[in-house]
Order: sequence, then C-alpha cells, then structure tokens
Amino acid sequence: MTSETAGTLAPENGIGQYGPRESMEYDVVIVGGGPAGLAAAIRLKQRAAEQGVELGVCVLEKGSEIGAHIVSGAVMDPRALDELLPDWKALGAPLDVPVTEDRFLFLSERGARAVPDWALPDNFRNHGNYVISLANLTRWLGQQAEALGVEIFAGFAAAEVLYRDDGSVKGVATGNVGVGRDGRPTDAFQPGMELHAKYTLFCEGARGHLARQLCERFGLRDGVDPQVYGLGIKELWEIDPAKHQPGLVIHTAGWPLDTDTYGGSFLYHLDDNQVMVGFVVGLGYSNPYLSPFEEFQRYKTHPAIRTFLEGGKRVSYGARAIAAGGLMSLPKLVFPGGALVGDDAGFLNASRIKGSHAALKTGMLAADAAFDALQAGRQADELTAYPESFRRSWLHEELHKARNFKQWMGKGLYLGTLMVGLEQKLLGGKVPWTLHHRHADHETLRPAAQCTPIAYPKPDGKLSFDRLSSVFISNTNHAEDQPAHLTLKDASVPVAVNLRTYAGPEARFCPAGVYEFVKNDADEDRLQINAQNCVHCKTCDIKDPTQNIVWVTPEGGGGPNYPNM
Repeated sequence: MTSETAGTLAPENGIGQYGPRESMEYDVVIVGGGPAGLAAAIRLKQRAAEQGVELGVCVLEKGSEIGAHIVSGAVMDPRALDELLPDWKALGAPLDVPVTEDRFLFLSERGARAVPDWALPDNFRNHGNYVISLANLTRWLGQQAEALGVEIFAGFAAAEVLYRDDGSVKGVATGNVGVGRDGRPTDAFQPGMELHAKYTLFCEGARGHLARQLCERFGLRDGVDPQVYGLGIKELWEIDPAKHQPGLVIHTAGWPLDTDTYGGSFLYHLDDNQVMVGFVVGLGYSNPYLSPFEEFQRYKTHPAIRTFLEGGKRVSYGARAIAAGGLMSLPKLVFPGGALVGDDAGFLNASRIKGSHAALKTGMLAADAAFDALQAGRQADELTAYPESFRRSWLHEELHKARNFKQWMGKGLYLGTLMVGLEQKLLGGKVPWTLHHRHADHETLRPAAQCTPIAYPKPDGKLSFDRLSSVFISNTNHAEDQPAHLTLKDASVPVAVNLRTYAGPEARFCPAGVYEFVKNDADEDRLQINAQNCVHCKTCDIKDPTQNIVWVTPEGGGGPNYPNM
C-alpha cells in the first residue's frame, strides 16, 4: 500500500468538490463491512497466506463500527461459514443457539392454525441452523479479518465511484466530513480520501447507493427482471424466563395483512431470555394507506404472539429493506474493475428468509476470482470467473429451486401457498416452469381515490409503540449540520403528485418518521424531511412512486447503532 497526494491525478479522480484529495492504493477495496464484504476480505487474505504473497485489502464501513448497521432476523444456515472458517466453533463464533423447534402459523384476527410438521416444506425446516444476532456475528467476522491483516475503516462512507480513463472502476472516494447544511465547508472540514484498487467489490447490502449508479452506467440490469423488495422491521425483547424457549422458531402468514399483500412474521428465541420479533412486508403492495410499521405493531397484539411478549421489555428496534427478487432478478455481477456481492446484487433466498449464508458464499466466490486474476497479473477487467463459479455452486442450485417463490406469493396468500407447497414440498423445487417479476415496487401503488383508508389503533406503549420512541432505541444519530442525505429530484413532486394522487405514502412507508406533511405559514402543504431519524432502510428510495427521492450517503458514522440485532 502506498499513499500519495492526489492533486497530480486526473481531475475527475484526484480533485473533489473542495480541492485535492489524498489517495491510498490497495489490491482490493471492499465497500461494506457486512457478512459479504468481510467474507471476501477473509478469503483474500487466506488465499494470500496459502500462496505466501502480500495482498493489500481494505474494507470501508459507513457505520460507526462493524455491525452498527446490521439488522436481520436471523436464523443462519452455517454451510458457507463451514467453508470460510471450518474451525469457527473453536474460534468462538457467536452461534450458540441451535434451532430446537419450527412452527408455522396462519393467523386470522383472533385465531392461529399451525401447519403440521409433516406438511412443512424444506425451506421452513431449520434443523442444523442457529438463531443468531447477525450484528454480533459480523463483529466477530471483523475480528477474524483484522487478525489476518485486513485494514478496516469504520465510520467512513464510500460516497463516490472513481473511474479510470478507459472507463473501468478505479476505486471509491469517501465522503467529505464537516460540510455544513448549506453545502459550505465548516471549521471541522476534512476532505474525503480516495481508495484506489485493482479490483473493487461492492457489498453495500440491499439497494446499495453506489450499486445503483454502477447498474445504470454498465447496464447491469438490462434484460433481467426488476428487483423487488421487502421491508423488514424488527424488535429485540427481553421476556419472562418462564416463556422463553431457546431455539424456538416461529413464522406466520396472514393477519394483519390482507390476503393480496405479501408479507409475514418471525419470532426467534435467542439465549439470555431474549426474543427477536419482526415483520416483513413486500414493497409491491398497492394500497398507499398501508403502513408496514403499523402492521407490525398490530401483529404483536395477536393472542398467539402477545403471550410471549407480555410482561417483557423492548430493548432495540431496527428496519432494513431486503432484496427478495431471487435468481430471476440478479443483475450482471461484474463490470470492468469490480463486482456486486451479497445483497447488493440480491442473493437472498426469500423462501427460506435467509441471506447471510448467501452473502458469505458470494463474498468467497468473488474473492477467489479477484485473487486468481491478480496472481495472473490482471487488473481492472471483468471477473468472469465469479459468475461462472456461482452458476456451478450449491447456492445457485438452492436459488434455482426457489426461483418462483416470490412470484407465486405475489399472487395472493392462498394461491401462493398452494403453489409454493406444490413446488417445494411435492416436487422439491424441480419444476419446468419459471415465473417472472413484471413490475418494480414503485410502479404498483394505486391512486388513493381507488383505495380504502386503513384505521390503525393507537400504540399502547406496552406491546405497540410509535415511530419516534422506536427510533430512539435504535440509537440513530446524524450530525445535524450536514447536507441532507435524503434528496429530492424535484421539490414540488411530494405535494403536487404524491400527496394529491397517493395521499402522501412516504409518511406511511417510512418506518422511522422521516417524512411528514405539514402546513407552512400560508396554510399550504409541504413535505418535511427529518433526516436525523433515518435508519438507512432504503424504503423511500425503493417505494417512492415517482422515484423522486434519492438516498445518498450521509457522513460516515451516522445512522443507527444496533446492539445485538
């Protein structure tokens, strides 16, 4: 690794908005310190050690620390971890709670009907898996990476993709620090840093800010199904020890959602009398009055769920969009100088509600391709070995079997359940037909005049809560004097289109109270953006019907700080 003053570099790469930027050189730069990015970093260093070569590897993480922005169910399939770090148990990986029981319930407003164990398809069987905190596993993976010599820069957000003169990706630049809300440098100003690499791996998670730009620049989504998403909302609770069953895994479908809206819930029992309870709503819903946050609050009041939570204490809250399109929505994975990895590409298996094993596996596959290319003396070309090895992997086989899951479930609860059961239980996923996604999530909202408003009950402060108290326990914080990271292409659209046509859906689809319509002094409506509340879930960037809201990276270190999530 070398450091140099970037003032002598090409203007588009070396000169930022506020003047010259210093640069650092690596063999591989990895954007995102989640499971995918850390798996890639670990694999690269493992391969280098095996070959006895030096390899400079850097991981950029926008959260204040590794794991700070990680929120997931999670029940983890350890298959990929077995491959990455076979001695993970001896190394102290935080996989301590094996799954002991699976339950799947179909909920009506007051009742619950359990699916018999013999009827559960394999995708809902979790024998051999573990109930985990993915945030804690990510912190542990960070420790393993650092022990191997990976340089991890937490609190530094990759804000810009850098390109060589031939158009290949050269690396990334971190965001400036100390820019005021007015866009001018303050006394605390520090320019961003450029990180140059022979290959750059993008592992930002679902709806990555830089991945969106790369997809547009290189046409990575040309000819594939649109990506579709779910919004996952989660709380961590401490419950009565008498109600705690370590390893119990409960999933539900049905109430409170109507049968035409895709979604479901999870309730996982960890150790230490903790349970993780969450709700996923497919962002392809059509009624603009629907609020995923409020549906989650209603769900917790169901008799089959409240029995676990009553008398307990809510500890933490978080939310994150997940890429649920599956195999048919995967973009082209590589481009000159880099690759998309993990949920930045959309490798989550929605039928299993699992993505961490896919993130680890694709991180390893991308790392192998990059290492082999470097050893062959190549740089900045397309890592074609990565998608080729994916197509030969067990992960591709798994995703291929589940390729129709989200498409069927998007056709309604009853038909979807019937067809998924047929495909997964009776035919083992080996079917000759393939369904396709036809619409992106932002295209599916109907005008409010065609829909029925939904009356949600007020929170009781015991089982159900409001947004602001929820954001408070996510430990979310952003420096107040910085440019807003939730930007509008056209400031008139929220009122002129979203409010008038769709009844202002951004005030409901955001799970953090970022967007609200208020009156100005002239008694006219305006959209107020409370960017301080943002938990970086990316829902607004996905669901805004006019695609007028664009999420850009805030200062590094901002956002939630999730403990044990």
